Amino acid sequence: MPKSIYTARHKKLCELLKQQRKAAGLTQTIVAERLGKPPSYVAKYEGGDRRLDILELIDVAAAIGFDPCKLIRALRSE
Repeated sequence: MPKSIYTARHKKLCELLKQQRKAAGLTQTIVAERLGKPPSYVAKYEGGDRRLDILELIDVAAAIGFDPCKLIRALRSE
């Protein structure tokens, strides 16, 4: 089994997170500020260079304003 960061599902997660941010009309910088992180943090998880654990995913969802459960369900249906 390959590391999860190199799977199609991880790539899909990155795409979904980016879509959610853009749909909310937010920049990477604004999301990073809301999270108290540098903009590179957002760029790295959106670009697939960094994984998010479940608690980080919940924080990102809160910063952007979406339901993380729906995003997880979308990944499970793949």
